[in-house]
Amino acid sequence: MSARQTLPRAVADVFAPVVADDPAREALVTPSGRWSYAELDRLAARAANALLAMGVRAGDRIAGALPNDLDVILAFHGAMRIGAIWVGINRALAPPEKRYLLDDSGSSLLLCDVATAEQLAITAAGEARVVVVDGTTGAWNDALAAATDEPVVVELDPYAPAGIAYTSGTTGYPKGAVHSQYNLLVPGAVLNASRGYGPSLRKGDFLPLTILNMQVLTTLMTAQAGGCAVVFDRSDAMGVAEWIRAERINVWNGPPALIHSLAGDAGVAPEDLATLDEAWTGGGDCPEPVRNAFAQKFATPVMSTYGLSEAPTVVTINPPDGTHVSGGSGLPLPHLAVHIVDDEICVGPATEGEWAGVYRTMLGYWQRDDATNESLRDGLLHTGDLGFVDDDGFLHVRDRKSLLIIRGGANVYPAEIERVLHELPEIEACAVVGIPDERLGERVAVAVQLRAGATISEDELREHCFANLAKYKVPQRWLFVESFSRNSMGKIQRRDLAALFVG
Repeated sequence: MSARQTLPRAVADVFAPVVADDPAREALVTPSGRWSYAELDRLAARAANALLAMGVRAGDRIAGALPNDLDVILAFHGAMRIGAIWVGINRALAPPEKRYLLDDSGSSLLLCDVATAEQLAITAAGEARVVVVDGTTGAWNDALAAATDEPVVVELDPYAPAGIAYTSGTTGYPKGAVHSQYNLLVPGAVLNASRGYGPSLRKGDFLPLTILNMQVLTTLMTAQAGGCAVVFDRSDAMGVAEWIRAERINVWNGPPALIHSLAGDAGVAPEDLATLDEAWTGGGDCPEPVRNAFAQKFATPVMSTYGLSEAPTVVTINPPDGTHVSGGSGLPLPHLAVHIVDDEICVGPATEGEWAGVYRTMLGYWQRDDATNESLRDGLLHTGDLGFVDDDGFLHVRDRKSLLIIRGGANVYPAEIERVLHELPEIEACAVVGIPDERLGERVAVAVQLRAGATISEDELREHCFANLAKYKVPQRWLFVESFSRNSMGKIQRRDLAALFVG
């Protein structure tokens, strides 16, 4: 069977094979309950009919700012079944940021929690109809209760816009990467096939499903494997461990900071994560000492990944046997080819193998023709990230192109300095930025967050850097902070860091 034939035609078909063969099989677990494939399929049809009754039509943008539970999953699947375009809005965003995404996408409907509705009432709702979803009452619940379970009959184009994944916005205004239903289905199919996932897959995720990539990596991926998506809302080490243990999760995804916490928290026992076969991490560099501590404690390898909203989601990952190259972010998935063009990482379709030619990249940035033309050229997706591919094919990400510091004509990559600092056990987190300098153009500055109870001086940190870095790379400005502002993916918000060093 060819790669194309293994893919459902559209998201509406993703549950169908299991519904036909084993409808009672568990498909989804969330904080509010459990659902079989048959139940989830019926509820998705009901959500589609509810959205139609609320006036949503094919091509309309429907936004969701909801917690990790059943409603955000139903709203997404309902939107896909009627050909609407899903726009996830992370609840952690500030009101003006939420307002910007609604206005930029032109969303006509926002399904949200009470807090978001109150925030937007203060900033003005704009054109979007705001509907509160609280699980018991309100317009969304009324629409679901009144809707039928009958399948929606809509002629869908699987290559038309289906979802907008807004970039993290760490610099400037976010851009919306537009993806088709086809693009949303491909990563799950490839991951399942290349890693041997099947009905025994129990994949756990706590990162917000308002991130389009997470919709791809939960029910869209697990349903194609015939497995179960376990979606929860705990992001602390003890909470994550409780979910992994109780739900027998065997594949889990978390940022480096949480890998660090799980490895270092004495309250998390090795047996708590005994069911794990794979722990994925991405969204930043995971220091080798942290990776090794996790693997030693839990006898489970940490799988490095590199992903993009524009891909969507995973581009490279360590192979299933756990092979890891120090500083590497894994091998490209078999439907992708990674090219390095003038140090920039570029992504295109694979040219050999079963999956060759499947990848179609994003459709472009929403209403940003200039940005689209800049990113999609020469048949490649230009990522704006800098790196190289080693002789064994592993991708090494050096840094974001936009974060490059040019000090006296020399290139300084923040990730390189941050990696050296993370070798010290006292470091909880750090972020390197460039600050303007009349003579050198930029000087290197770093903000450092120490682990609870740890002490280390600026002189000791500087000495460690001098021992491991070229002199011009050693930060000249140092700042100790209690914590960092982070986005929904756990990445440090770098946009305002330079302002901390003014004065």
